[in-house]
Amino acid sequence: MSEDESMIFANKSSLPTEDTALPGRPTRPFSVGSRHLVLGNPIESEPPVGFEVAVFGLGCFWGEEKTFWEIPGVWSTSVGYAGGITPNPTYEEVCTGRTGHAEVVRVVFDPSVVTYTELLQMFWENHDPTQGMRQGNDRGSQYRSIILTTSDEQQAEAEASLDHYQEQMTAAGYGKITTTIKPLDAYYYAEDYHQQYLVKNPYGYCPLHATGVTYDT
Repeated sequence: MSEDESMIFANKSSLPTEDTALPGRPTRPFSVGSRHLVLGNPIESEPPVGFEVAVFGLGCFWGEEKTFWEIPGVWSTSVGYAGGITPNPTYEEVCTGRTGHAEVVRVVFDPSVVTYTELLQMFWENHDPTQGMRQGNDRGSQYRSIILTTSDEQQAEAEASLDHYQEQMTAAGYGKITTTIKPLDAYYYAEDYHQQYLVKNPYGYCPLHATGVTYDT
């Protein structure tokens, strides 16, 4: 990595403050598709009665959305931006590192079919949570590992799952997990062309960052 590249990476890997974050805007400046191209259910909606929402960031959201829409019991998925400061950001703004947001997948699921524990297992096993502000060659704060919880129960379960998976990672020779776990503040849908990207672009960019370390329930 050249000196210039190192400086760019450093800037994109430092989370902004309220004073340095981009201002954003009061409303979303683009549209989001209406129906999930695989599951057929609404992309932008509240969960049906009895269903729950989980939000995970584990690198480039194109491939990771597919990871979750393939799970039985998942009703709908979408990709978006969360965990940062800037309201209603665009993809270009998120890529600057000045929104504080990560690329995330919003998962609407039926807990009678798939549990939050099982979703956490998919989260941990499908990326390397020890890499800090990157996943593989995708570098910057938007690619950081993050779990954004939607209930006190999810928060407690996610924290316990980190401790459990750290044991597995340590045994496999990996370092400290850097995943952030915190309550979801706001979720901002990404642009329509990002939604179900690998359906629209079947040969699109889809890196695999799994470590091969199992969650071992």
